[in-house]
Amino acid sequence: MKLFVSGRKDVFKTLSSLSKNDKTIWFHCASLGEFEQGKPIIEEVKTLFPNHKIIITFFSPSGFEIKKNTPLADYVTYLPVDTIHNARKFIEIVNPSIALFVKYEFWPNYLFQLKKNNIPTLLISGIFRPNQLFFKWYGSFMRKGLQTFHHFFVQDETSKTLLDSINLKNVTVSGDTRFDRVHQQLRQENQLDFIETFKQDSLCLVCGSTWPEDDEVLLNFINQSNDSIKIIIAPHNINAAKIESFRNKIIKQSVLFSEKEEKDVSQYSVFFIDTIGILTKIYNYADIAYIGGAMGKTGLHNILEAATFGIPIVIGKHFENFPEAIELQKMNGLYSVKNESECNKILSKLIKNNEFRKTTGTIAKDYVESNIGATEKTMNYIKKLK
Repeated sequence: MKLFVSGRKDVFKTLSSLSKNDKTIWFHCASLGEFEQGKPIIEEVKTLFPNHKIIITFFSPSGFEIKKNTPLADYVTYLPVDTIHNARKFIEIVNPSIALFVKYEFWPNYLFQLKKNNIPTLLISGIFRPNQLFFKWYGSFMRKGLQTFHHFFVQDETSKTLLDSINLKNVTVSGDTRFDRVHQQLRQENQLDFIETFKQDSLCLVCGSTWPEDDEVLLNFINQSNDSIKIIIAPHNINAAKIESFRNKIIKQSVLFSEKEEKDVSQYSVFFIDTIGILTKIYNYADIAYIGGAMGKTGLHNILEAATFGIPIVIGKHFENFPEAIELQKMNGLYSVKNESECNKILSKLIKNNEFRKTTGTIAKDYVESNIGATEKTMNYIKKLK
C-alpha cells in the first residue's frame, strides 16, 4: 500500500519532460502478468513506430517495481488514480497517438478523456465473464466506458458473445498474446549454469510461483521423494522468514539461491530460488512442473511458461477462471489436485512412468504452438492506424 501511494506522487513530474512535439503510444498494464502478456505487442509497436516514445503505466506495485527500468519503454510510471482531474491532466501531457489496455482494467475517466480527444483505444487479449458489472442491469456507467474502445481483441468466443449482448460489435477473437510471449522464450538464451550444476543428470521437479497452500500439499512428497529427484522451489513471494519456515520442515538438504556462490549446489536435493526474474529460464530444466496459486484463492499463475518447454503440469483445485488450464486439463496435458494425497499420486506417476511424462509434456507443448498468432492479428489492425 505504501508503494501504491508513494509511487503515484511523482507521476506528472516524471512525465513533465515530454514535449508537445513528442509522439507517444501508451500501454496500460494492471500488473506484471499483463505486462508479459502485452510484451509481444509492445515489441512490435516499438519497431513499427520507431519515432514514437513508448509510455507504460501500471496499477500495481508488483508490475512497476519489477519493470520500471524495462528497455521497451521510454517512460514507466504508475497510473494516477482514476479521477476526472488526473485523467484530463495525464492525457493532456502524454497525448498518445494510440492507447492500448492489456487484458482488463477499465478506468472510465481515462476512457472518456481518450474518446474526447479522438485517440484510438484498443483492448489487447481481453477476456470477459458474465459476472462482470458490464453485463448487469445496473452496469450502465461501466458499459459507457467500454463504448469508448475503437476495437476489442479478445481471447475467446465467450468474450465476443458477451460484448455482442451489450451491442458492441467491434470485436475480433484474436486469442491470447501470452502464447506468443511464452513461445518466444524458446528463442531466448535460457542457460543457467548454477541450475545445470544443481540438476546434473537427475529428474527435476520445479515448483513455480508457490504459496503456503501449495507448500502444504507438496511437503510430504518432497520429504518422501527418492534422493535421485532434484526439486526447485520458486515461491511467488520472496519472503525470507516464510522461506525459512518452509525450509525447516523439509528433511532433505536444501540450499538458497542467495547462498549458491558459497556452496556446491550439486550436493543438495532442494534448491530455493529466493530471487525474482529467472523462473521462465528455470522451466527449461524442468521435467515436471507444479505451478502454484490454484490451491488457495490467490489465482493460478502462468502455466504457459512451463507448457512451452513441453513439461507436464500439476496445479491446485481452483482454476475455474483460467481457460488455458481448463483446456489443457481436458487434453490431459495438465492435472489438478485437491489435496496432498492426490498430489503425491500424480507426481509419483509422472516420475516413475517415462512414457506418461513425455506424452503429457508433448500435449502441453503442442497446445501452446497451436494457439500462437494473436500478436499478428492485433498488429494487422494497428498497422492501419499508422
